[in-house]
Amino acid sequence: MNDLARQFRDFFVSLKLTVVLLVLSLVLVFVATLDQVNLGIWAVQEKYFRSFFVLWNVKGIPVPVFPGGYLVGGFLLVNLISAHVYRFSLTWRKAGIQMTHAGLILLLIGELFTGLLQEDFSMRLEQNLPRSYSESFRENELVVIDTTDPKTDEVVAIPETLLKPGSSLQHPRLPFRLVVKDYYPNSALQMKSGAPPGSPQATQGIGTTVTAVPQALTYKQDERNIPAAWIEVAGDSGPVGTWLVTTIAGTPNSAPVLRPAQTFQQAGRSYVIAMRFSRSYKPFTLTLLKFSHDKYSGTEIPKNFSSRIRLETPAAKEDREVLVYMNNPLRYDGFTFYQASFEPGNDKVTVLQVVRNPSWLIPYIACTIMTLGLAWQFWIHLAAFIAKRTRQPQAA
Repeated sequence: MNDLARQFRDFFVSLKLTVVLLVLSLVLVFVATLDQVNLGIWAVQEKYFRSFFVLWNVKGIPVPVFPGGYLVGGFLLVNLISAHVYRFSLTWRKAGIQMTHAGLILLLIGELFTGLLQEDFSMRLEQNLPRSYSESFRENELVVIDTTDPKTDEVVAIPETLLKPGSSLQHPRLPFRLVVKDYYPNSALQMKSGAPPGSPQATQGIGTTVTAVPQALTYKQDERNIPAAWIEVAGDSGPVGTWLVTTIAGTPNSAPVLRPAQTFQQAGRSYVIAMRFSRSYKPFTLTLLKFSHDKYSGTEIPKNFSSRIRLETPAAKEDREVLVYMNNPLRYDGFTFYQASFEPGNDKVTVLQVVRNPSWLIPYIACTIMTLGLAWQFWIHLAAFIAKRTRQPQAA
């Protein structure tokens, strides 16, 4: 082995590298915990732990100032695997250390898979109304729905990331173009009469009476960004009109005054245009049968939240009732449904958190392996200590 290869090997199997990486991890966790007050859990995870570098904006330019979780975790993973292969021999006396290292390696791999594969959604269920889809917490989409057929709706969904001011979008299923006049990542609605001069203008729908004003992005756990966009529908013969679309207007979950769908006619067909939270459809339906909000006797202090839900699959292959409450989720078809929230004063609505994490078992397996490894190593040293103490009186 030449000197360069030896130096490369010694670097990755070095105990000093392990210590440095652990110190960097401690600093990263400490700073992220402090910044959680400003950004919230999700934004902190994305900024500090699910990135290669922590970026700070210096005069609008993102500058890397500290290694992120993926970089620190990646080097630590390589360091552990290298040390595990190079330093430890396969013997019974070292089996506990090997198992502990293997569990730690598996734990890091599980966190990587969780960051890449986990999906979080919410599902709002109204009593006796079946629902087969959940909605994203942070992602949104522009939808154009062909409602010509009274039995079937044909939906074209466009991700929010494509809504760039000035962009023109053409979908093969639509006989017209969608021109993005303007877009706000977060906004608030107000009456159009009080809009500042130069604000974007809508010619159709709710945008003729109300408008949206830009707001700072929020990262708080109990708040959501409300995007708004002005979309012009342009046919072959010219513009059809411009609509203001937001996630709180022109959708089934919006306020009553904003609830009417924004419709138009084009090429002999009927369409609805709206902005909504991105949906994830399921091959089964859930129906809320009863929501219970229990309180401690004589107080308004919550005691328990529970939802009795009916789970149905196509062709009635499965039809059963499930009780979902705190620490007792429903697990089905790779999804986990947690009792998350409810609407105050409305006992006919429940909100479930829907999580899909294909690697959810890896942390449990990793912790089990590490526990067994530590217990084995402790037992080996305890047995050696007892044997040594037993031999001392005999020698005397």
